Amino acid sequence: MSLRESPFPNGFAEALHTVGWGLVFPCFWFLDRLIAVCISTSLERRRRREEECYLHPLQVATVEMENRNVGWEEAGRVTFGFVTANLCLLPDGLARFNNLGHSQNRALAIGQSIVQGVSRPHIRILIDSPSSSGTLSPSISLLPQSASTSYGATDAQVQPGRVEQSADTVLDGEIPKTSTGGASVNVASDHMNQQQPVLWNCNQNSNQQGSRGRRNPPRALRMLGKAGDTPLELSTLFPANVDIVCLEEVFDKRAAKKLTEALGSVFSHILYDIGVYTCQPCGTCSSFKFFNSGLFLASRFPVMEAQYHCFPNGRGEDALASKGLLCVKLQIGLQKGEKKMVGFFNCTHLHASERDGVIRCEQLDMVTQWISEFQTMTQQQDEMVVFDVLCGDFNFDNCSPDDRLEQNHSLFNDYRDPCRAGPGKEKPWVIGTLLQQPTLYDENVKTPDNLQRTLEDEELRKVYLAPPVSQGSAPLVYPDPGEPWVGRRLDYLLYRESTLTDHCRTEVEEFTYVTQLAGLTDHIPVGLRLNVTL
Repeated sequence: MSLRESPFPNGFAEALHTVGWGLVFPCFWFLDRLIAVCISTSLERRRRREEECYLHPLQVATVEMENRNVGWEEAGRVTFGFVTANLCLLPDGLARFNNLGHSQNRALAIGQSIVQGVSRPHIRILIDSPSSSGTLSPSISLLPQSASTSYGATDAQVQPGRVEQSADTVLDGEIPKTSTGGASVNVASDHMNQQQPVLWNCNQNSNQQGSRGRRNPPRALRMLGKAGDTPLELSTLFPANVDIVCLEEVFDKRAAKKLTEALGSVFSHILYDIGVYTCQPCGTCSSFKFFNSGLFLASRFPVMEAQYHCFPNGRGEDALASKGLLCVKLQIGLQKGEKKMVGFFNCTHLHASERDGVIRCEQLDMVTQWISEFQTMTQQQDEMVVFDVLCGDFNFDNCSPDDRLEQNHSLFNDYRDPCRAGPGKEKPWVIGTLLQQPTLYDENVKTPDNLQRTLEDEELRKVYLAPPVSQGSAPLVYPDPGEPWVGRRLDYLLYRESTLTDHCRTEVEEFTYVTQLAGLTDHIPVGLRLNVTL
């Protein structure tokens, strides 16, 4: 029998076979991969045994950070830095409903930006002159800005630069590169050969500029409160030497992986993909869960204990994500007498719909209860608690008439809010943290420097920050006469002293609004530095 050029008698049979194979192939491929995972060859088993001693959670170079608490025994105090931000890292198609896209590229750019900010030295300069008072911002007065050229360095092998980041670059699918006068910086290590985050060099002064550009003049920081003893910083960089970073809406697993790889060079303990999936037992979580909680925690301190709770009362589209509360207990690595220092850090993301204040209040009740139970269960007699912080996106503000129920919750009697003057009343220096989504890429807000200038101008804030929400159909009267226009502040960093070990006293050393993620998210990150007297 002679061989035919085609196994099919006609084109119709060939087309039918092609369609059928296309339908069967995904199942075939999955079954093939499943079997390959379950059954290993002897060569694969031998290689795994040989590589066991060389496996690391993250193959990244380590960036040494300044230990601010060296000599704490003489000073009698320790300091801790915290940052929180909502990143809207949903799958790309869903993120576009918030006028954000390219979640993978944004995640990498955000990770690089955080590392760039927190890795720089924490420097504060006090000014005592008739023309200037207050504290100079290291991110403005000591470090090069995006519009200026790089300065010389005295002890670095390469000239450090600033990550050239803009919304246009990231959203076009290009990853921000580090600029050193036009050359990219690559750091080689024994374990890897890839581009690494760049560290700032603090040995920079006005005499090293040369003739290539002029530095921006130093700017004094505004001060918190009437006493003026705590600086407020509106910074184009993340605060230096942050100990813990809490991020919300990191729903996309691939984006979370990119963040983990970027932040792993500074934060050696990272929790992500926190939450539950699919159907849950009755009374534990509501509805079918397509997404995790979106919570992401990066810490310099080892995690001793961790516990997650899913809110059981989600409604609408919020019920599709396993939003909840993450509680962690951290080992500080210091000891006073026989007591080992530990800290409690809690992060959450509350229900989003504007008119569902009752749901958010129920969730705040759960948060209070779960935190109390976690701390009671995990605290040991030989431990000394030095901080207790709660942060996250609460999805209500302290100025909207529609949020009065949440504003009066008893949680704020327990935890202190540095920005809050009272229920429904912010302190005069407070700035809203929610940007208007349709204008995210306007010139006034799409770069860190432009967003910083916009937030300093009350009239521009009215254009680019989300306004308060009225109650029902009642007309909105805002602000009250003589009060500044603030906007919606949804992102909170709270702390309390009642759970700390006796004789520990906490004061706010610095509160920071960060514009470094301009064009990358619709929220403004906030930072808090606490000074704990032992």
